[in-house]
Amino acid sequence: MMNKLKGLVVEEQGQGMTEYGLVLGIIAVAVVGFLVTLRGEITAMFQDAVTSVQGRQTGDGSGN
Repeated sequence: MMNKLKGLVVEEQGQGMTEYGLVLGIIAVAVVGFLVTLRGEITAMFQDAVTSVQGRQTGDGSGN
């Protein structure tokens, strides 16, 4: 019985996956925070792209 308990305390196989999970979680939170912070700039960039594509489809000749 004591050997089994010692084996559970010394066992380290699951720790590696837990650490990877924690790092992945921290990275995910950082990316979400980054995207929320730059939400306006990202929206404007995509809107500019949409406007440019729509202008080219209508053939207005503006070249934008």
